[in-house]
Amino acid sequence: MEKHKTETDVTYWHPAFYADIRIELAEEAEHLIFENEHQLGTNPMEIDVLIIKKEKGRKIKKNIGKIFRTYNILEYKSPDDFLSIDDFYKVYGYTCFYKADTPLTDSISIQELTITFISEKYPRKLIGHLEKVKKYTVKNTEAGIYLVCGDLIPIQIIVTKKLSAQKNLWLKSLTNKLYETEKARTLMADYVRHSHNNLYRSVLETIIRANPKTFEEVNEMGDIFMEICHEKFERKLKEAVEIQVEERVKEELEERVKEELEERVKEELEERVKEELEGRVKEELEERSRMERILLIRKKCRKKKPLAVIEEEMEAEPGSLQLLYDIVCKNTEKPVEELYRLAVCEKVW
Repeated sequence: MEKHKTETDVTYWHPAFYADIRIELAEEAEHLIFENEHQLGTNPMEIDVLIIKKEKGRKIKKNIGKIFRTYNILEYKSPDDFLSIDDFYKVYGYTCFYKADTPLTDSISIQELTITFISEKYPRKLIGHLEKVKKYTVKNTEAGIYLVCGDLIPIQIIVTKKLSAQKNLWLKSLTNKLYETEKARTLMADYVRHSHNNLYRSVLETIIRANPKTFEEVNEMGDIFMEICHEKFERKLKEAVEIQVEERVKEELEERVKEELEERVKEELEERVKEELEGRVKEELEERSRMERILLIRKKCRKKKPLAVIEEEMEAEPGSLQLLYDIVCKNTEKPVEELYRLAVCEKVW
């Protein structure tokens, strides 16, 4: 059963990745079924993205999907995270569980499964482990794509920072280390060509939020930024102003002076509502960022990682995560929003 989440439950990078992978495979999307955070059984286990071919025999031409068979499991690591040896075994185990979690025996054939790992950082330790311990062969088939040979299940590792910008512009750009303004301009230009598609808007919003300084230097970005980041805000502002203007005008003004005073009331209310909505947008972004951090710490706590290791991996000051770490480790099975409420009650921030 698919797990439904509210907007505040989702993570900072994963929703953008889900939209991004659909952009990457857009030319063949009509032949695929995409499932975001596919839940396994009744326990707190889930696959980041599950892609199912509608037709088993159809070949996928896109470079990142050439190995795809019928059922394709994707594990995505955000730019601040890394792909570890334990991640490999976790996802491999999830894949086997997905195969077995069916009402009929062997209804999903092992020959119909593939595994794809996506990480911005090159997983040197994992690849060394696969070659030395598992005796696999890892082949760099093209820029950023590494095929793991030697297992019954086809496996590939995609290193996004090494991908070709010509072939995989959006997946390569899903990072918080986008420093070149020329790359930002290329993204903006491609977005304009696809501005009717909400997937592009979702990904670009995340990329802009993660790389604000780079996009501030792009002259063409002002109007597009307002369209992407403030479309919802402006709509709420307009609706709120119109409602309040109508109520104030009806109560305070006589018909003969309505047109003259309406503009003044509208400006006054617009400024007040704008300030209130800006505060709400700021709080929402801050809350999302904190929930992303909680989710990342929860994943690491479930792997029994000590505080020192987590702080090092997250590049945090020693001891700065102590309160949050204590709360999360004691409640690893609780949902993110409940962990967030506990952290607020304990005055972590």
